[in-house]
Amino acid sequence: MSQNQTIKYSPLGRLATLWSWILVWGHVIGGLLTLSFRFPFATQETKNKLIQNWSRRLLDVFGITIRLQNQEILPSTPYLLASNHISWMDIHAINAFRPIRFVAKSDVEGWPVFGWMAKQLGTVFIKRDSARHGKYVASEVSDVLKTQSVCIFPEGTSTVGEGVLPFKPNLFESAVIAQVPVYSLAISYQSKGSGARSEVAAFIGDMGLLGSMAKILGDRNLVVELSFISPSGASPEASKDRKWLALNSQEAISNHLKGNHRLI
Repeated sequence: MSQNQTIKYSPLGRLATLWSWILVWGHVIGGLLTLSFRFPFATQETKNKLIQNWSRRLLDVFGITIRLQNQEILPSTPYLLASNHISWMDIHAINAFRPIRFVAKSDVEGWPVFGWMAKQLGTVFIKRDSARHGKYVASEVSDVLKTQSVCIFPEGTSTVGEGVLPFKPNLFESAVIAQVPVYSLAISYQSKGSGARSEVAAFIGDMGLLGSMAKILGDRNLVVELSFISPSGASPEASKDRKWLALNSQEAISNHLKGNHRLI
């Protein structure tokens, strides 16, 4: 593009963008009202249904389709779910399938609106790179696992989704304490048209939440795939080793993603 050229946006394009943002914030406000006035009086079953419906609608607003693989392997009893992490949208995609408690980095708690919502949903926040705090959270998560399943992102940060960073083992201790199985989840984002891997949803570096939202809204061509992986046939000794559990889960997800599509 030459220096004299300018990018022109059609009135219809601007109206479509404006309408998308109206839908987003209208949906967010609806969620805030639900959390404020319905959640305090709802049973856990009703809360889960409200969370699931809200998350599914959020994906619709952003033009994201959800695709599931091997979801039937998940038990009805509590389990720890270890997942790779690409986007802030990961949480909503998982909740659109089946609501679950999350452990998230403490930065999320400070996000406008979404941080407050995450706190109301029972998210456990962990300080990044703090081993001592991680051990405390592991104990807290083990208590939750007595009655509810919990999802963790043991990479400690988000990536573009091409591979998997080393899993930090601290939070796997919660599964050892609670004596529950560890299932793994491989998340990937793909183009609806080509089926190729997409980085549109990746929330990395210094990217802000609003900037990421605008990027996804501008694309509206994503499929988020959730692929569930069974626990490995571990010996009783191995299953009590948090480092073994972390490495096993990391390798299972990494091997799955290696078979993913090429990047667009």
